[in-house]
Amino acid sequence: MLDIADCASIPRIVAIDVETTGHPVRTEAEVLKLPKGMRLPGCIIQIGCIELHRDGDGWRTGETWQTLLNPDGPVHPAALKVHGLHPASLKTAPRFADVREAMESFMGDAVLLAHSARNEVDYLNYEMRRAKLVGWSEAPYHEGRFLDTQVMGRAKFPGASASLDALCDRLWVDRSDRFTHHGALLDAELTAEAFIKMTTGFIQDEVRTVTV
Repeated sequence: MLDIADCASIPRIVAIDVETTGHPVRTEAEVLKLPKGMRLPGCIIQIGCIELHRDGDGWRTGETWQTLLNPDGPVHPAALKVHGLHPASLKTAPRFADVREAMESFMGDAVLLAHSARNEVDYLNYEMRRAKLVGWSEAPYHEGRFLDTQVMGRAKFPGASASLDALCDRLWVDRSDRFTHHGALLDAELTAEAFIKMTTGFIQDEVRTVTV
């Protein structure tokens, strides 16, 4: 995983979040055991991105990109509830292979930012492999391209909860929109705001009750 010190001269970062079916990705070993010709279900149902541009000694947010995805498979009821989605909206959504070019065009060669970035790495690589855009042994998305606000938060607040909610509370980031649902773009925006506060000398100036 990248360290913020590795990014001292980069001009642009893209914060990304993916929301999923609630089911785990399949490993290469599991795929090899499946009946020949069986179509693998997807895992990602929503992707959200927001760009950050260097602005003097800090950062400012820019354009956004988001999409729903048809996973061609079951979605856990709990995932639908937490994301506030209806199955019908996913059935008419594009598939990962259909949006991959647009997603990567938005990302460009920017460093990527995520909260618990290992999840984004695993899910994006799975969808790339499932769509036969790369082989099962390939990993076009890797930790060497990502900054992780969870790692940064643990360093800034040792011993505290590492969840996105807890980090937002400690940094005084308004997450009230997340009380009703978790959306990919919303979570990417919260991740971006938390990153900006952690890298621009944020100081907590009064006591606040935070998530534990």
